[in-house]
This record gives sequence, structure tokens and C-alpha cells, in this order.
Amino acid sequence: MEQQQTTLQIAGMTCAACANRIEKGLRKLEGVSDANVNFALEKASVTYNPSQTNIPAMEQKIEALGYSTVKEEVDFKLVGMTCAACAARIEKGLSKMPGVNKATVNFALETAHVEYNAEQVSIADMTKKVDQLGYKAIRKEEEAAAGGYKQKEIRHKKLQLVVSAVLSLPLLWAMVSHFSFTSWIYLPEFLMNPWVQLVLATPVQFIIGRQFYVGAYKALRNKSANMDVLVSLGTSAAYFYSLYLTIQWATTTGAHRHAPDMYYETSAILITLIILGKLFEILAKGRTSEAIKKLMGLQAKTALVIRDGQEMTVPIEEVIIGDIVLVRPGDKIPVDGEVVEGISAIDESMLTGESIPVEKRAGDAVIGATVNKNGSLKIKATRVGKETALAQIIKVVEEAQGSKAPIQRIADVISGNFVPIVVGIAVVTFLIWFIWVTPGDFAAALEKAIAVLVIACPCALGLATPTSIMAGSGRAAEFGILFKGGEHLESMQKVETIVLDKTGTVTKGKPELTDVRIEGLDETEALRLIGSAEKQSEHPLAEAIVAGITAKGITLTATEHFEAIPGYGIRAMIEGKEVLVGTRKLLQRENIPFGKTTETMEQLESEGKTAMLIAIDKRYAGIVAVADTIKETSKEAITKLKQLGIEVIMITGDNKRTAQAIANEVGIDHVLAEVLPEGKAEEVKKLQAQGKKVAMVGDGINDAPALATADVGIAIGTGTDIAMEAADVTLMRGELTSIADAIFISRKTMANIKQNLFWALGYNTLGIPIAAIGLLAPWVAGAAMALSSVSVVLNALRLQRVKL
Repeated sequence: MEQQQTTLQIAGMTCAACANRIEKGLRKLEGVSDANVNFALEKASVTYNPSQTNIPAMEQKIEALGYSTVKEEVDFKLVGMTCAACAARIEKGLSKMPGVNKATVNFALETAHVEYNAEQVSIADMTKKVDQLGYKAIRKEEEAAAGGYKQKEIRHKKLQLVVSAVLSLPLLWAMVSHFSFTSWIYLPEFLMNPWVQLVLATPVQFIIGRQFYVGAYKALRNKSANMDVLVSLGTSAAYFYSLYLTIQWATTTGAHRHAPDMYYETSAILITLIILGKLFEILAKGRTSEAIKKLMGLQAKTALVIRDGQEMTVPIEEVIIGDIVLVRPGDKIPVDGEVVEGISAIDESMLTGESIPVEKRAGDAVIGATVNKNGSLKIKATRVGKETALAQIIKVVEEAQGSKAPIQRIADVISGNFVPIVVGIAVVTFLIWFIWVTPGDFAAALEKAIAVLVIACPCALGLATPTSIMAGSGRAAEFGILFKGGEHLESMQKVETIVLDKTGTVTKGKPELTDVRIEGLDETEALRLIGSAEKQSEHPLAEAIVAGITAKGITLTATEHFEAIPGYGIRAMIEGKEVLVGTRKLLQRENIPFGKTTETMEQLESEGKTAMLIAIDKRYAGIVAVADTIKETSKEAITKLKQLGIEVIMITGDNKRTAQAIANEVGIDHVLAEVLPEGKAEEVKKLQAQGKKVAMVGDGINDAPALATADVGIAIGTGTDIAMEAADVTLMRGELTSIADAIFISRKTMANIKQNLFWALGYNTLGIPIAAIGLLAPWVAGAAMALSSVSVVLNALRLQRVKL
């Protein structure tokens, strides 16, 4: 059976070690061929064989490992049920849908409650399913359930922080007053009472800190360790040692009874700081998905459709293929479709980056989320929901943000083995201090061990790569550059050689009439005859000639006879006149002399143009030339690439003279001409054999073999013609300058990842020995640990301000 892919939202991960454990656990499931867990996004992407395993089995595995999967929930009001059998039918139908975990239908209340995976099934899919069963489902709440989980988590963390801070601050107050330089601070006597400190610390340790104990238990039960183990060990050591001292104090009587130096504040403040760090981390991580939010914000929320002759406004999810959608001036086009009535200008800048509106009329395609400027249009919906161009773009960006770059493997390996090593170092630190440095001083040795445990949490290491990938790929999407995955974002910065397909990449891919040289006839009359003759031909060059002539305002007439002569040209009879348009061979075959025209033709061909001779009534009448004109930005793009140190090569099936003319015009030094489509991949392989990292740029369809062969395949195009499946990188705006921009963003992102890894690894490498030699108090170590995670995320967020 064909492999399928699913994405699961995971709750409960605290560090990269958790992500590694889930990843390994899922990969061990029979039928799972690949699993990638993104700690920053809190998502697992799984490729599996549905005949061997299923999503509930994966969820059970994740739960067995001590974590949970986040399920979206939605409530429907049902219309049309008449008995309990109706309810059972709807419940069964919804339950069988891929992505639906549980569906419960209440006949008495006429409601349905559904738990589902939003990555696999949408609310619109469920309402359609109910419609197919013969009933109607109306969503009870307008607000989408998606995103609710994250908001709930933020509210919960804020509440925990407030409670923890209120209970911890008196303990901090008591601790600070112990220092000689803070002797002036007033301290109420009762705060020094061990019983008071116990009462304040206990709720923090076991209610607020319960999450760490639960996480540690689940990790240890599965024979692994994570951040929760370190936090639980450190805070428990401080708390229970202080409890021991409290009991000892309580049982002591007489003059020797005085309040001991306790460490309740150490455990309480550590938990408070870690909660604070996690809250900052959640808020900062949320900002790394700004690009997705912006793209989603481009979508229209409703559509005005015409059904049964009536205009009605419906949610965008309810538009179906074939619906006629009315789009008024100033409105967003809700879905991809085809204009069936009306003329207007459409602002497509969100897709192409082109600020000038594009005129659309009946028969033209339009893209959802573009803006109708000045005329009313009726559009037939051709793509809706997940099939629209914008939805596909969002999907590509989401997949890129959820994927792993090869450089992340370093962090994964380190963080996966980090915790057991740290526990070992903490034990050794304790023994060294207890036996040699401060013999017999249990409290001093314990304090150093706690500092080691806390400072070493590998959270920053786990966040270093994915947050940068998310921010970098998101920023690239804002500039119309879609990286299909983190690995392509990484490999783009290594590219040394760019191979450009000529047609549609360097040039516009659409021939235009460039030269008209008429001899012995009125030019307008000659063009009228030429255009009328070529109008009957389906050849692209003929279409270019006709378009160029009609653009001059010349009216064409009907032909009396038309004949296409393969390899030569065309012959047509118009108003009793014979018109020939074609090659030298055509006029030679008809014995029509054309004098010194050969030199003119060679001159035009050396400029990259295709020249055709004209004869009317057996007499030479002139030359017309057609060329695939160069894109306005091509020359600037080549200059940019050269400044980045990239070797640029143009590849084409055209003859060497034409190819070289185009190359000279834009500044390309190396040309591979007269290469057949199937030969392009071989040329790419030859370059790779020289040890070069090669990127191939083409339309993503005709050049598919070469795109697949190259180290990085880049599809260049606009709208629904973007060949997203064929390429590793897609340039939506159809401009070559985006290639240099893609390389620039890739380099910036990789530099950012290296900064994050350096900071995270350096922090642990330096922090552990500093803590071990006693230069860090445990609460300072906790603050530093929380700060390290937040700083890594904030550094990644700098990518969202990158300017091109």
C-alpha cells in the first residue's frame, strides 16, 4: 500500500531530549518508515504504511512515552435528525474520516462534538461529510478551535508564574538579607522561621513543580532522561535537605536552637525562573510563525456566491468547485477560478510582487487572495480549500518550518546524550566538594551539585536550529521564496554554480514582434496582409506576429486559402493576393529573389531574433523578426549573482549564435547551447563531477530531470504554474533576482543557526565547570538557564527583519 504522511501536535516536551525520544519511539513502530519531531513547533511528522499501523497507534506510543497529542475540538449544531439512528449514522460517518479521533453525537441536544487532527481534516471536510449523509452541520462557534490550545497554555503558564512568584518572593527576601552588603534591608523575623519557609516553598515544589516530577517520572519509566529529571533532582535536593534541617531544628531544644541556613528559596526560585523562561519561550516561539499567520491573513473569510439565481454570503470553507462567485470592486478574490463575466484589473502583488494590476476578462484565470481593483467579476471556482495556490504556498512554508536541516543532527546527538552525562558530572561535583574541598560540608557540596544540574539543561541546544529555520523560511516566503524543507535552506548557501534555463527564466518565454522592415509596399497594408495570413497558424511565432500587428491597431481580414508548409513557412490567399511568410528556403523554392537580405537576417539572428522573409504576389516584400525578449531584471540578477561569487551558466536548446547573443546581453559568460531537454541533466552531472555544488533553475516541468539531478532545483514562475513538486525551491515572483535573494537568506539563516549553536554549546561548556567550582549560586544558574533559551529564540527572530 502507498505510504502516507501525517502530522501530530505534541504536548509535554520540555527539551530536545524529549523530541529525540519520541522520534526514536515512533520509528520503532511497525509500518513507520520515517518520523521527525520538531521541538520548537511541537509537531511530529510521520511517514507510515496504513496497512501496518495507524494514527491511534502512534498516539498511544507517544502517550506511553509520557507525552500527549493535542487534538483540536469543534462542536456542531445538527439539523435534520429524526431518530437515534440518524445520530448513530452521523457519528459513524464522522468517526471513519481520516484525522477524526473521536466523534460523539447527542440526539437529544442535536449536537456533535468532534476531536480531530487539523493537519489531516478540516471543519469544512466534516460539514461536507454530514451534508453527504443527508443532514446539515452548523458550527456552533465562529472562532476556530485551532490556536486555542496555545492560548490556554500561555494563560496557564501566567497563572503558575504569578502564584509561584508570590510564594517565592518572601523566600528571596529572606535570602538576600543574609548578604553583608544588604544588611540595611528590613526583614520581618517570622520569615526566618523554618516552618514559614516550609509553608511557602511546599506549594511551589509540589503543585507548581508537579509538572517536572510527572515529566521526570515518565522519562525515567521509559529509560531516558530529560530537562525535567535535572530540574526535579536539583530542586528536590534543595527542598528535602531543607526539610531535614527543619525537622532537626524542630527537635532541638535549649540554647543551641537557632534557625539553620536552609535552601527552600533555591528550589522555589528555580521553579519560578524556569516557569518564567518557559513563558517567554512560548511567546517568542509563537512569533517565529508570523509568516504563516500573515499568509493565512491574506485569505478572504467569506465569499458571495450565486446559487439558484440567489446571491448569498457563505464562509470560505463552504465554497465548492463550480460555484459562481461574485467579486465586487475592492474585494479579495476568495478562491482560485476562471473569469466567466466582467472585466477588471487584479492586484496580484501578494503572489507575484508586481505592483501593477493585471487586466482580467472572460476566460482568464484568477488566484485566491488577490484583490479586485475596479470592476465587478463573476468567477467560476476551479480550486477551493487546500487546493488553492495560497493554500499550497502555506503548506510548503509549514512543511519547511517543520522540517529538519542536516546541521540539526549535531544538536540532536548531543542533547540526546546530554542529561545522563550532566547527572554524572553533578554527582562527581558533589563528591569532590564533600570529600576534598569542604570535607563533611553536605550543604556546600549539595549547592554546587544543584547549580551543575540546573545550568546544564539542554533547552537552548534543542531550540537553536528549528527556530532559525522557522524564522528564515518564513521571512523568505514574505519575499516570494519558498524553500521546500530545512535541508534545502541549508544546501542553498553552499551553491557555487547556477545553471539557468534560457526560455522563461532569463527570457520572458513569450515571443514578441521586434522588427518590421517592409520594402516596396505601404507598411500598414503589408502588415495587414501578413497578420491576416499568420492568424490562421497555431505556431507560437505566428501568435507573436499577430499580437504585435494587432497591437498597432491594424484590423485583420479573413483568408481565402491557407496552407502551412512544415519546415518552410506558410502560404495564404487574401483578397486575391498570395502571401508567403517563412524561411530563405521557402522563397528559394518559389524562385523569388531576395537580394542582399541574407546579411540583414544574419544580423538579426546574431541579436537572438528569429527572422522571416515576406513575399507578396511572388515579389520579395521585406522581413519581420520575432524574439523571446529578456526579462527586465535578468541583467541585474546576473550581476548580483556574480557579486555573491556564483558562477552563472546558461543552458538552452537554441543555436549557439542566438544563445550567445542573449548571454552577452545579460552578462552571462558561459553558455551551453543546442542541448536537448533530456541532455540538461547530463550537463548538470558533468558540473557536479568537477566537484561543484550546482543549482538548476528552470520552469520545473520541462526541466524536471535536471532539477532533480542538481544539488538544488529551483522552479521559477508565477501563480498556479509554480512547479512546487518538481523543485526544492520555488520563486513565486518569476524574477531571477530572487535567486540571489534566496542565497542571501540561506546564508543569513545558516549564520544565525551557527550563532545559536555556538551560544547554546558554549553556554553549557562554560556554565558546567563554572557551576562545579562554586562560582554560581543555584538560583543564578536557573536564571541563566532560562535566559539561554529565550536568547536563542530572540536571536532567531532577528531573521524576520532581514532586508533584501
